[in-house]
Amino acid sequence: MTQSPAPRSSNSQPLLDTDVLRSFVAIAEHGSFTRAAKAVFRTPSALSMQIKRLETTLDKALFIREARQVRLTAHGELLLRHARQLLQLNAETVACFLAPELEGTVRIGTPDDVGTRILPRVLGAFARSNPAVQVDVMTGTSRLLLQRLDADEIDFTLVTTGKHDFDSKRGEIVHTEPLVWAARRGGSARLREPLPVALAEPGCAWRASAVDALHHAGRRYRVAYSSDHSAGQRAAVLADLAVAPFPRPLVDSADLEIIDDPGLPPLAETHTALVFGAQCSEAGKALAQHVIDAFRALRA
Repeated sequence: MTQSPAPRSSNSQPLLDTDVLRSFVAIAEHGSFTRAAKAVFRTPSALSMQIKRLETTLDKALFIREARQVRLTAHGELLLRHARQLLQLNAETVACFLAPELEGTVRIGTPDDVGTRILPRVLGAFARSNPAVQVDVMTGTSRLLLQRLDADEIDFTLVTTGKHDFDSKRGEIVHTEPLVWAARRGGSARLREPLPVALAEPGCAWRASAVDALHHAGRRYRVAYSSDHSAGQRAAVLADLAVAPFPRPLVDSADLEIIDDPGLPPLAETHTALVFGAQCSEAGKALAQHVIDAFRALRA
């Protein structure tokens, strides 16, 4: 069967088919044509033909095909980043015209560190496609946010959690990242005994990971500074009063560095979960999908 050529724009450049891009992203995320085919309701052979046509259009190999899985090439990784952006923009554009217009107020909760990293892009994209919806953001500890969720004060919340501490019946883990020991660059807090640490109050996943690791390693420590906000813990580290457990992206700073010391035990990964309230509105569900898409973009 002769394949139809990819559509072309007026300046003769090929136009990418969003359906093909959706299949491409599914294969990249599942690592398998068979599993991706189930996710997009197509046959593996149909996906194979789509990818062959896409590779012909772009004149680049996108996947390395192995016995039991497929891996992205360097060109495939580049396309994955752009494909996710194009699919998100396509969804926002269609929603502006076809989706029922959402109104009202959405109340969401988020820990301060997660909110500052993810919400700017989320709120901007959501406001463009849902201009009639007001968004109220509450920040606080994961424990407090779950209490507000159960009291029906918010539609949904993001919480930080250990993987085995989270009840999957309440929501889903939407992001995972390494937890590392952070210190002031060139500081001396890491050399003191007992080790001074800056932690949140009990109930924080970062605190639990740090305390468990130090106990199992037999490392002597003292809580030198407590704050339920990561900004407070960061201030203590910048003042060289203590070291602290942080997600790796929070240590991306000229003033902080990851401690490379075999005397400090490794930390478990930290997870961000999205939990819905019992009365979450349609607008809330729509905003939650924007949050999930934004976390997916971070992994690209």
